[in-house]
Amino acid sequence: MARSAAGGTGAGGTRVKAARRPEIRLPALEPFTGGGLEPDGDYDGLEFREADFAGQDGSGSRFLDCALTECALDEARLRHASVLDSTLTSVRGVGTNLAEATLRDVELIDARLGGTQMHAAVLERVLIRGGKIDYLNLRMARLRDVVFEGCVLVEPDFGGARLERVEFLDCALKGADLHAATLKDVDLRGAVSLEISRGLDRLAGAVISTTQLLDLAPVLAMQWGIRVED
Repeated sequence: MARSAAGGTGAGGTRVKAARRPEIRLPALEPFTGGGLEPDGDYDGLEFREADFAGQDGSGSRFLDCALTECALDEARLRHASVLDSTLTSVRGVGTNLAEATLRDVELIDARLGGTQMHAAVLERVLIRGGKIDYLNLRMARLRDVVFEGCVLVEPDFGGARLERVEFLDCALKGADLHAATLKDVDLRGAVSLEISRGLDRLAGAVISTTQLLDLAPVLAMQWGIRVED
């Protein structure tokens, strides 16, 4: 289930539709006792705690009503996986492959990830809170009702992605690539740091604050060939 939040108001009184957050109520979970992940595995109502899935292949797997806590995901292969009504807390890893995966009604809390591959993935009603994610690849992904809250995103790649009802709250967005992205009801006003390396022309459909506009002014002037002299 997801709950609706009240939307904010942008420039000119235009209302921004707020993202619907996941509302996850996990059942009583059974501890995972398997030796590791398997391709096309079916994991239902399980707790994975401090499991080391580094280098393992769980491509095509389905995780329903699961909790992953302090698990290692270095180079884990989870392409085409489905993660539904689940929580991931303090997971860590470099090079995790979640390309073309589906995350729906998911909370990702205090993650430490680098080089995560999520191109062409589908994220719907996802909360990413706390932690730090470096070089997140979301090229051609679809994000709907996604909230980034209190986290640090270093050089995330949204190239060609579709973002609808996406919010950035108290998070740092450093060197974001929006090349060829499509934005609708994307609220960037809560970002404490907003740096866009490419795709400033794709900000139509997003809302930023006056302060953020001033911070972006030098880059905008350079892109449009405007000389600024005093």
